[in-house]
Amino acid sequence: MTRLLAFVLLVITTGAAQGEAVGHDSYAGFHSREIKAFSASDVEGLQQGRGMELALPAELNGYPGPMHVLELADALNLTEEQRERTEQAFERMRERASDLGEQVIESERELDRLFAERRATLEEIKRLTDQTARRWGQLRAVHLEYHLVMLTVLDDEQVRQYVHHRGQPSDAHGHSQGHRH
Repeated sequence: MTRLLAFVLLVITTGAAQGEAVGHDSYAGFHSREIKAFSASDVEGLQQGRGMELALPAELNGYPGPMHVLELADALNLTEEQRERTEQAFERMRERASDLGEQVIESERELDRLFAERRATLEEIKRLTDQTARRWGQLRAVHLEYHLVMLTVLDDEQVRQYVHHRGQPSDAHGHSQGHRH
């Protein structure tokens, strides 16, 4: 749970930290945010079920993601059946991820409200941060799950081509770093 919470904090603060000056005005613009921890693009990404780099362990180890498979459909020579299965997988993933994204947003909104209304207690902070971490974990698991699903849709050569087109390195034997399950 500690690692998951650390990851969540990293994801939340990465966007905020980029391009911000060090000093007293490093929070410029943050006060006007509806949810202080999220930029407008963070909220939009969560609402729309975007990956937000949550599946990097899969992606960077040669496990194709459905969105990128659709983008590379012609280059991968997907059959009509593969295209349909990928579209269905992408829609299911996006739907589940957007539902969980809304839950993450609501948890953060509730946490923000506690502090804004000066009602924060240690018990409530623990409850809400645990809840948020669980929801982030579930969201991440959904994105990772659909990288596994794609291994049931694509053949080995298509996976190799995917890795090549995505600019990922191969191992010393010329194989993608992912493996079939």
